[in-house]
Amino acid sequence: MNTPAHLILGAAAFARPGARAVNAAAILGALTPDLSLYLMAGWAMHLQGIAPRVVFGELYYSDAWQAVFAVDNSVPLWALLLLAGLARKSRVAVAFAGAGLLHLAFDLPLHNEDARRHFWPLTDWVFRSPLSYWDNDRHGNIVGSLEIAACGALSLVLWRRFRGALAWALIALGLALEVAPGLLWSMLLR
Repeated sequence: MNTPAHLILGAAAFARPGARAVNAAAILGALTPDLSLYLMAGWAMHLQGIAPRVVFGELYYSDAWQAVFAVDNSVPLWALLLLAGLARKSRVAVAFAGAGLLHLAFDLPLHNEDARRHFWPLTDWVFRSPLSYWDNDRHGNIVGSLEIAACGALSLVLWRRFRGALAWALIALGLALEVAPGLLWSMLLR
């Protein structure tokens, strides 16, 4: 899934009116499994001047980058965080870890050659799904459309759950960030 979809999903699952710390934890937990990619790719492209094709065609698949992704995409580590949050009865920790696990639960069945080691440190095995959220050779056109539809429905849930201009603006921004890339690519590839 695209990162904005993870944010919308994490918010729909865990964010509630009047619970700012829980809401922030849900958004941060939904973002964290992708955060290292943004930081490393941003550093490589903008500070080191490395071409995007090298970043996403070579560095992404390098042992060094994959080692980082194994940690922040580890179901066992996220599960331990969730268990710790439950043991401490911390709604903030549960929202953070729960949103992170939800992120991984949707990434696992939607990545093929770009899949990660979701069960590290227990194993280095990688599940290569026959589906992809972006690769049309692996039904990305269908999966991507379903993702956008789900994000639209979840955004409506959030829109009804929260009141106020700031909340609605953030919901609209999240949905726009989810929908815009697909619209732009469809217009460019015509």
